[in-house]
Amino acid sequence: MTRFRQFAAIDWSGAVGARQKGIAVAICDTGVDAPTLILPTEGWARHAALDWLLHDMPADTLVGLDLGPSLPFADTGAFFPGWADSPPDARALWALVDRICADDAHLSATSFVDHVEASRHFRHHGGRKGEFFERHGRLRATEQAQRAQGLNPYSSFNLVGAAQVGKSSLTGMRVLHQLAGRVPIWPFDRPTGGSLIVEIYTSIAALGAGRSKGRTKMRTIADLNAALTTIGSLPVPGNGPIDDHSSDAILTAAWLRANADRADLWHPPAMTDEIARTEGWTFGVT
Repeated sequence: MTRFRQFAAIDWSGAVGARQKGIAVAICDTGVDAPTLILPTEGWARHAALDWLLHDMPADTLVGLDLGPSLPFADTGAFFPGWADSPPDARALWALVDRICADDAHLSATSFVDHVEASRHFRHHGGRKGEFFERHGRLRATEQAQRAQGLNPYSSFNLVGAAQVGKSSLTGMRVLHQLAGRVPIWPFDRPTGGSLIVEIYTSIAALGAGRSKGRTKMRTIADLNAALTTIGSLPVPGNGPIDDHSSDAILTAAWLRANADRADLWHPPAMTDEIARTEGWTFGVT
């Protein structure tokens, strides 16, 4: 039986601004009750989510963050080939991003993607590509494994398009740097008790709840409840529409509860110690 007493999921956002419509937080306890949304009066901000993780998250919570905690490293032996200051591991990467973006408001990461060296590795708006960005962009080992599971991950070096994840990952790294040493983060830490943060990919929860590829987003409460029922959760009340950020968070919190004690998810065979230290891994990818 899992040691965790609460299960939470945070759908993240790298958008510009003080408040983020794309951030949603859901939580549930052990048992079968449906997760509930945590709804701040003024809406979520990245700083508010950080504060919740540090001060308001219940003890012994397994919390999933829907963001990339690192960048590709294993394929070239570096995050940023050709840059003398390319960090040696994920924690040093978080520190670098946070330092370069120290003056960026709302935990944004504009200064990093515009940095003279870092920008050479990203695909930017306006058809601009750094000389190190090739084809669709580099992927982490866990993202390669996601493709093998039938998912469609995007490179965090891609900053263009509705499906881009680069900005959310970089803003998330600023949060992770400020959480380091205060809340353990898997697989960079190997804690034995207390709360724990993992990377999640909400489509994994949707597929595990019976949604088909290409239909992982749920925009009605009826669709959300059908998915919740499939993974052994009671439904949420009400009917009608729901935004996909909220439904992603609710379903993934319930999915974490249903899968937290699966040993294979904590020990994926392709996750070496070096990959765990540099790239991290997505919980749910085997």
